[in-house]
Amino acid sequence: MSTLDSRALLNEIEGHLLIAAAHEEGRRAAAHFSAPLLWLTDGQREEVERRFEAEYLVLARTSWQRTAERAREVRGEYEETYRGLRRRLLAGWLLVCAVAAAAVVLTLG
Repeated sequence: MSTLDSRALLNEIEGHLLIAAAHEEGRRAAAHFSAPLLWLTDGQREEVERRFEAEYLVLARTSWQRTAERAREVRGEYEETYRGLRRRLLAGWLLVCAVAAAAVVLTLG
């Protein structure tokens, strides 16, 4: 298995674990939300908790998507800055080489 395949597998496993954790968090939050609602019947409580958990998962997914999008934006900004830095460094290096070559020519000439 290549490193890329291993990384993809690990990312997939991590995704499944995150989703499972989000489901559990949603269930706990739903139970916490419905606990003080003593007038609900068992069926109503189950429906409220089911809807609460579903909404919780939608919000978690939206948050993850926004985070991933922002990460892509930041990566693009970083890569652009890095390319500019490399260009400036190369230009500086070429300038130093040109000055050094001119100094050698003037010294030998």
